[in-house]
Amino acid sequence: MKIIVSKEELNKGVNIVNKAVPVHTTMPILQCILIDATTDEIRLTANDMEIAIETLVQGTIEERGKIAIEARTFSDLVKKLPDNDVYIECDEKLNTTIKCEKATFNIVSKYADDFPHIPAVARNKPVELSQFTLKEIIRQTIFSIAENENNKLMTGELFEIKENRLKVVSLDGHRISIRNTELNENYDDVKVIVPGKTLNKINGIVPGDADKKVFIYFTENNIIFEFENTTVVSRLIEGEYFRIEQMLSSDYTTKIRVNKKQLMESLDRSTLLVREKDKKPIVFDITESNLNIRMDSSFGSMSEDIDLEKEGKDMRIGFNPKFYIDALRVIDEETVTIYYINPKAPCFIKDENETYIYLVLPVNIL
Repeated sequence: MKIIVSKEELNKGVNIVNKAVPVHTTMPILQCILIDATTDEIRLTANDMEIAIETLVQGTIEERGKIAIEARTFSDLVKKLPDNDVYIECDEKLNTTIKCEKATFNIVSKYADDFPHIPAVARNKPVELSQFTLKEIIRQTIFSIAENENNKLMTGELFEIKENRLKVVSLDGHRISIRNTELNENYDDVKVIVPGKTLNKINGIVPGDADKKVFIYFTENNIIFEFENTTVVSRLIEGEYFRIEQMLSSDYTTKIRVNKKQLMESLDRSTLLVREKDKKPIVFDITESNLNIRMDSSFGSMSEDIDLEKEGKDMRIGFNPKFYIDALRVIDEETVTIYYINPKAPCFIKDENETYIYLVLPVNIL
C-alpha cells in the first residue's frame, strides 16, 4: 500500500474514528485503525465491537492495499507532523513508513484481515434530520442517562418514531428528559434503545451544520448514522423501555413562570454550600409573586428570592439542585414554565408545545 494524504485531512479522519477505539480490550487488534486503500477511496475505520466508525479521507492512492496500525501511536504522530502531505507506505512484511517533509517514521503494523469490519446490514428508508437538530436532541437529553450499568436500559435513550414525530427519552431513576421533534415526512413506526455511549460519540463528531443532513437507518439489531463522509454503526440495547406515560401528567395545582438565567444562577450559588457526597436538597417556597430558594448544610445556609408569575396554590417542595441545573442549562428560552402537583409528586419543566419535557422527582424535606 502506498498513499498520499494531507496532514490536515488525515488528522481530521483519525480524530473521527478514534472515538471507536477502546481504551481497554483483550483484543489488541481493536486498538488499531484500519487504513483501507483497496478501492478508489481511502477509508479509515475503528471498531470496538459495539460501535464502529468509518470515514473517507481525500488523498492519492499510488499502490492499493490495507493495513491496521496502532491507533494511539498513529494519532499522536499525525498530530505532530508538519502541515504538509503525508506519505504512508507498507510492505509485505507489515513495515509501515510514514514520511512528511524531512521526518520519517517506521512502524510495525498488523494484518488488516484480522481487523473486524463494519457489519453489512440491509438499509431501508432513512430518517433525515439536520446535523444541528440531532446535536440539539442529544445535548438536551444525554445528561439524564444513568452513569452505571446496574440497569442497562437506563444507559441508553429511547428513539421512538410515529408518523412524522420523533420522541427521544432518557432517564436515570430520578428524572426524565423528553425531546419531541417534528420530521419532514411520515415514517414507519420505530422503537429502539440507542446506547448513550454511541450518542456521546456522535455528538462529538457531527459538525452540526443546520443545512446538512444526517441519515439514520434502523435495523433489528443496529442503528446507522451517515453524514458527510462518515458512517457510524452501533448495536442497540435489547429490552423493553420503561413505560413513562403513566408518570406524565397534565394536571397541576401550581404553575410558575420564572427567568431561567436568574433561577439557574441562584441554584448554582446554592451548591457552593454542598460537598459532593452530601445529599442536601434545595427548598422552594412558592408564594404569590416570589420564589424563595433556601439551602441549609453543615457549612452554612443561603436564602435568595426570585420574582415569578404564579397560578394556583402556594407550594413548599425540595429538590436535588443538580437535576434542576442540568435541565435549565439546555433550555434556550429566557423564561421557563414549571408545573407542580404536590410536594411528593414530580415537577415538570416544559414549553407550551411540549417540544421538551423535563421531569424531576422531589426530595423529602421533612
